[in-house]
Amino acid sequence: MGQRPGGVGVPRAAAMEQPRAAARLQIVLGHLGRPSAGAVVAHPISGTISSASFHPQQFQYTLDNNVLTLEQRKFYEENGFLVIKNLVPDADIQRFRNEFEKICRKEVKPLGLTVMRDVAISKSEYAPSEKMITKVQDFQEDKELFRYCTLPEILKYVECFTGPNIMAMHTMLINKPPDSGKKTSRHPLHQDLHYFPFRPSDLIVCAWTAMEHINRNNGCLVVLPGTHKGSLKPHDYPKWEGGVNKMFHGIQDYEENKARVHLVMEKGDTVFFHPLLIHGSGQNKTQGFRKAISCHFASADCHYIDVKGTSQENIEKEVVGIAHKFFGAENSVDLKDIWMFRARLVKGERTNL
Repeated sequence: MGQRPGGVGVPRAAAMEQPRAAARLQIVLGHLGRPSAGAVVAHPISGTISSASFHPQQFQYTLDNNVLTLEQRKFYEENGFLVIKNLVPDADIQRFRNEFEKICRKEVKPLGLTVMRDVAISKSEYAPSEKMITKVQDFQEDKELFRYCTLPEILKYVECFTGPNIMAMHTMLINKPPDSGKKTSRHPLHQDLHYFPFRPSDLIVCAWTAMEHINRNNGCLVVLPGTHKGSLKPHDYPKWEGGVNKMFHGIQDYEENKARVHLVMEKGDTVFFHPLLIHGSGQNKTQGFRKAISCHFASADCHYIDVKGTSQENIEKEVVGIAHKFFGAENSVDLKDIWMFRARLVKGERTNL
């Protein structure tokens, strides 16, 4: 398939033209080499994966270029994810680790950064350190961490899914903690599109890179192959006895017996996956912290949508409710405002918005 219809976002200059809205969003957000097209290795432990036969005109989720092999395209089309081995160099990963530690020690405080802590960790349990912070997201103003979103090794593959005009939309460094025994380190099965008020979904992809060896013992990703071909399902908080972390919505109905694949990955391995792919992660049964860094990218041809009246309305209400209750933000803030604030052009040019 050639070009598909449909990155999203507004450049920094446009955001600055709306100082009132930007000020509200800063309040909300402030609180809340080795390039290689090597073998696709998913290391399934349970379930099965397949690579069906396709004719070129049947490709829906990948674009024509010379990066992916035919087998890799077939694999992603059928399964909704693709693991590229040894993609991000060790030196870059060490730099991301060093910057994360500086954030934990409060030596750097990037604008708009969201710092999260596991629901099982009390406010006074740890002094500032990596043991207190389980995730940082929205690091678009941290030059060191944002380098991940501009790595040629990453963008080379992202372009296979989004096309040449690429927006970085959502950034995270995940520091999955040792489980306290309440299983709160788990992430329920979900679809990332639940959080995104922009479309089309086929022009969005996540790049998720292991910062160390990741397996079932320390809570690797688990995916349900082929579920990217379905629709966006209703999400809400799962009814777990040990508690659930903020914003960790999960799918309320899915096939319990559907085959699952656990992605065992080495440092530098990167998985690219579709925003409708159902995925999650297990608890960390080790004493160490499991780290990964990720970014959701979208084509600059995407467009924003109004989520009111849809299954995504509950996540919008939660975000706006937090802003209004704690920070006095006006009710006019919506998901579109927040994502416009986050979006950064990383390659090519804007064609929409």
